Amino acid sequence: MSEQVGFAGQILPEHISQIVEQGFKSVINNRPDLEGGAEQPTSAQIEAAARQAGLDYVHQPVVAGQITELDVRNFANHFNELPKPVLMFCRTGNRSNNLYQLAKQMDLLDD
Repeated sequence: MSEQVGFAGQILPEHISQIVEQGFKSVINNRPDLEGGAEQPTSAQIEAAARQAGLDYVHQPVVAGQITELDVRNFANHFNELPKPVLMFCRTGNRSNNLYQLAKQMDLLDD
């Protein structure tokens, strides 16, 4: 985590108020809908809560272990355009962290 980005495992709509309290301005969801089964909240449910709380929200699902260069470039475009700091999440946070680190290595992020 830095001043610009944080990583988390799966969040729920009821976590949005805590995310706002922590100072985040945007959320990127890297988890495909229903990856964890029916108990996983959908992106639409999380997005509704985020937008109601005034957060920007992007759903960019990527498959664990199958991140492509296009995924990294799309992520970098989202990240560069979103208000900071950005909270990124997936099942454990690792996939989101990998996207961020790859984008940094490719010098795609505006610092």
